[in-house]
Amino acid sequence: MKKGLVRVISLIMLVTIVIGLSACNPGSSAKAETSAAAQAVDEGSTAPAQTAQEESTEAEQSAEGKRVYFAAPLFSEAERAYNLKIVSILEKHGYEVFLPQRDGFLAPELEGKTEEEKTTMIFQKDKDEVLKADILFMLLDGRVPDEGACVELGIAYASGKRCYGIKNDARSVELDMDLNPMISGCFTKLFYNLNEEELIKSLEEYLTDNEL
Repeated sequence: MKKGLVRVISLIMLVTIVIGLSACNPGSSAKAETSAAAQAVDEGSTAPAQTAQEESTEAEQSAEGKRVYFAAPLFSEAERAYNLKIVSILEKHGYEVFLPQRDGFLAPELEGKTEEEKTTMIFQKDKDEVLKADILFMLLDGRVPDEGACVELGIAYASGKRCYGIKNDARSVELDMDLNPMISGCFTKLFYNLNEEELIKSLEEYLTDNEL
């Protein structure tokens, strides 16, 4: 009788242990799944934050740099003198300026070169300097903006450069014309005043308080 009772008790204990082990295993599995899910959620939530941070860094980098390409007509003494006047203001405020009439090639100076050679040299030099610059600063004076400067503006804008314009010419006003939106739309800021002294003053004041 006692032996039978011992066997029953032993059997009950064995069943209890088996049931206990079975109950523990699903719990462990669920815990592991929960942990994995939590990790996945954490990774998913941090990914957008990292992307935003990278975008912020890229935006800050794109706003850095003080190398300027000065795009302007340069075909007369008056044009070249005015270009130098504006460039001197930029350089006074710490900008490193590439001025084609001073730092590049002028067709009349390329004696002995064929028309094709002159075109290649001037285009390649100016295009490379636009791409190396951080900023394009364009003089918009003339009945219409200079064609070459417009090409340089297009290259700069398409390459993600910061673009600024300056205008002191009344001819477009007299003809009841304005800048083409495909030109004016490229600029972060346009300095425009028919009074040259006021225009220079506004440029000086802006550069004193702001970075291009």
